[in-house]
This record gives sequence, C-alpha cells and structure tokens, in this order.
Amino acid sequence: MPQLDDFEIRMLDILQLDGRKPVSELAQEIGLSTTPCARRFEALQEAGIIKGFAAVLSRRAVGLTVEVFVQVRLVSHSDGSPESFIAAVQRMDEVSSCWTMTGDYDFLLHVMVPSVDDLNAFIMHRLMRLPGVRDVHTQLVLQNIKGPGHVPLSHLRR
Repeated sequence: MPQLDDFEIRMLDILQLDGRKPVSELAQEIGLSTTPCARRFEALQEAGIIKGFAAVLSRRAVGLTVEVFVQVRLVSHSDGSPESFIAAVQRMDEVSSCWTMTGDYDFLLHVMVPSVDDLNAFIMHRLMRLPGVRDVHTQLVLQNIKGPGHVPLSHLRR
C-alpha cells in the first residue's frame, strides 16, 4: 500500500470530484503552494495512482437507455476459451466494463445499449455465439443509485 500524506490524500479526494481543477486551485484547497503541489501531482501520476482523466458522460443523454449486468459462464477453462472470450469482449463497444469473477459465473459484464431489441441482438446474436460461452444471465439496471467512480481513500488515513 502506498504511503500518502494528508496533502496527497486530500488532493486525490478533490481530483476525484473535479479532475479539471487547476493545480493552483488544488494547491490552495489543500494548503500548499503551487510548486510543491505540482510536484506531488506529478509524482502521483508517475506512481500510477492517478491513471488519467476522462469526461463522465450521461448514457441516457447519448441514447443508451438500457443498462444491464451480464454474467457469463464458459464451457471450459482449459481450451483457450477464457482468452478468446476476453479478446472478443475487448472489441465490443457495448461492454463498458468486464471483470473475472469467483462463484457460479466466470465473467461479469456491464453493458449499455439503446433499446431492449438491441440488448436481445447483442445477447443472442453476438455474446451467445462466442466460442466457449455456456450460458448468460442478465440483470436489468432500474436505477443507478451511486457510481461509477469514487475510489474510497479512508483506509489511507489510519
């Protein structure tokens, strides 16, 4: 676990809320002058703690009204199916995130599509036809209560 001081932890908290905040404002909010704040910011990037910055888009505003979590179970793990599945999923624009999982299913996908018809086409004509896919289980998102995004930092303050 990285050893971060209070300045760096506060910097990360602030940047998670507003990644476009200028270093001069960031420095003022955490109680440092601009140059040391800039050095710490660069060090956090070089250490890989700050991975990058991106715009957060509204899926609904861009026409993606259907959001689902899809659990996928493979037939086998010894025939190259996992690697083949991962490569295929990485090329699917509808899949915003993919995790390998323990338990009954091997993968969990976060999928966004414009309509239920598009979801059906994605599941039946693309996902289920991938080599090695045994079965899928979908869960429709009714409402996003929290997330995505915030990485908890309270454990660093102990």
